[in-house]
Amino acid sequence: MEHENETGHAGVHMPLPTVWPVVLALGLTLIIAGMVTHVAVAVLGLMLSLVSAVGWFRNVLPHEAHEIVEAPIEPLELVSVRTSIDRIPVEPMHRKVIPVETFRFSTGLMGGIAGGIAMIAPATLFSLIKYHSLWYAMNLLAAGGFVSWAGESNQFLAQFHLQGFLAALAIHAVTSILVGSLYGAMLPMFPRWPILTAGFLAPLLWTGLLASVLNVVSPILNERIDWFWFVGSQITFGLVAGFVVNLQAKVRTPQFQALPFALRAGFHANLRHDDEEKDGQA
Repeated sequence: MEHENETGHAGVHMPLPTVWPVVLALGLTLIIAGMVTHVAVAVLGLMLSLVSAVGWFRNVLPHEAHEIVEAPIEPLELVSVRTSIDRIPVEPMHRKVIPVETFRFSTGLMGGIAGGIAMIAPATLFSLIKYHSLWYAMNLLAAGGFVSWAGESNQFLAQFHLQGFLAALAIHAVTSILVGSLYGAMLPMFPRWPILTAGFLAPLLWTGLLASVLNVVSPILNERIDWFWFVGSQITFGLVAGFVVNLQAKVRTPQFQALPFALRAGFHANLRHDDEEKDGQA
């Protein structure tokens, strides 16, 4: 709230400054210090606390004490060096690239499920060749969710455990569905080489990201993982998921509906030239 003080300048109605909160804090500190030093220190702290409490209450009861703080009004000019919009010069033959088709969300789910089933084969083959067991890779994946499994031996991981089977199934299913959904949204951005992108570039990219954080996410998996077989499993997932996604039909996007009828109908019309002729006739 603004007021005018005796000098005629504008002022702000502010609470009156007081030292009692600081004195109260000092008193409480001395009380606590007196518990481990001497009773006289605690008594001094108690006296300071009582005096400061009374003084503080007198500042606010029955009415809060205020003062007028002089605040001269000065015009403030806001200047910013940031640019909110970058205007890019457009050449006469410049064309906007608009995504006119994309996949349904269910398409990504189908690709993720298919890729998740396919990558079980190389993971199981790795378990059979190296550990002569069908369950080692499954238990190694599940071990990240069980603290008690962190120090288990390879013989333990090579055995079937219902708890590990259910945990690995849940982790594998959720991850496959999420990555499959990402494929459904990502592949329309790479229309020229979708299989190359899905089968090789994307698996190598997230394998590198996973390698950088695996020591935190699952230390036991980080210690015992075979990266050759892991990359092979990821590539298998990417190839199958990308293949299944690309088999599905695409749907038109709202951007396609906003295009001129000539483009939506498939005609290669020189719309810019036609517009110039209309402007000239007008």
